[in-house]
Formats: sequence, C-alpha cells, structure tokens
Amino acid sequence: MGQLAFLKMFLLVSIPTDVNDNRRHVHVFKRNSRHLHSLAKIWIEKNGEPCVEIAESALSTKDNGLLIDAITRNWGYINEQITKAFKGEKTKVKEIK
Repeated sequence: MGQLAFLKMFLLVSIPTDVNDNRRHVHVFKRNSRHLHSLAKIWIEKNGEPCVEIAESALSTKDNGLLIDAITRNWGYINEQITKAFKGEKTKVKEIK
C-alpha cells in the first residue's frame, strides 16, 4: 500500500494490487485510524487524462468536495506517487491543503 498524502483528517492511499480497476484512483482512510476499510474511492483519471470524481463514498458531500478540490490541485504529485507505488518504489507522504 502506498501512502500518498494527508488532507486534514484523511489519508490518501494507492493500493498497487488493485489491478482489476482500469482507472487510476485513490482510497481514502481516516487519518490515524486502524479502520481497515476505505471511506471513499476517488477516480483521478479517465483515459490517461486528469478527471477527478467520486467512485464510491461514505463521506459527506462537504468532505467529498474537499477531497476532489485537493486532489485536483495536487493531481500531478498524486499521479506521480501512484506510479511509484505501482512500480514497488517508496512513496512520499505529503501534507496537502
């Protein structure tokens, strides 16, 4: 699992074994939690182009909007870290706003 970024109370994660999905995405977990299930799954691209949208979420509309805005603003960094995670390389966790 590649930890990518912290955003307020959330941790954005890439799961390299998630090979059945044909679009890049991140999973959202509660920061500092031992909860094993993601709270949301957010697509970050479509056909190789930036396209940030909710795939599934148990979060509020406000939190979903916060995540979409932050991922969109930090898309290049997050996409680069997902590439590293898929290659088995170490990822850097960044605090994003």
